[in-house]
Amino acid sequence: MAKAGIQAPDFTLPDIAGAARPLREWLEQGPVLIAFFKISCPTCQYTFPFLQRLAGSSVPVLGISQDVRKKTEGFNREYGIRFPVLLDSEDANYPVSNAYGITHVPSLFLVEPDGRIGLTSVGFVRKDLEEIAQRFGVREVFHRDEKIEAFRAG
Repeated sequence: MAKAGIQAPDFTLPDIAGAARPLREWLEQGPVLIAFFKISCPTCQYTFPFLQRLAGSSVPVLGISQDVRKKTEGFNREYGIRFPVLLDSEDANYPVSNAYGITHVPSLFLVEPDGRIGLTSVGFVRKDLEEIAQRFGVREVFHRDEKIEAFRAG
């Protein structure tokens, strides 16, 4: 898996509408949290609503689905995902997932504007999401009345 401190592999992937979207386009606006996922992954289903909270609070989140467009759209509807999602094609042997060395999902990479990976996280790691929230000035990613696990393997 790509480690913190190295240059993030560059890529261009289609979004759900089919438009090609290069990583550099996102980095021009600042750091971006890239989140690789599969719709059938229970840990992804647990994690992504929290990522949506971060995205809704100013954290730039970019999802990368390892599933087809139609299934990804259903996942987005079911879990309330409104941040941009790109498609890493199984037909092309998951080129971006392989470039990042993905072995488990969800896998998160906070990529800095210079293209360097600042943080990596695999599975659901509460402290990593809290660290990301703090960096972007998000006061509360987890609500006080929620019982949130510290870790859930991907």
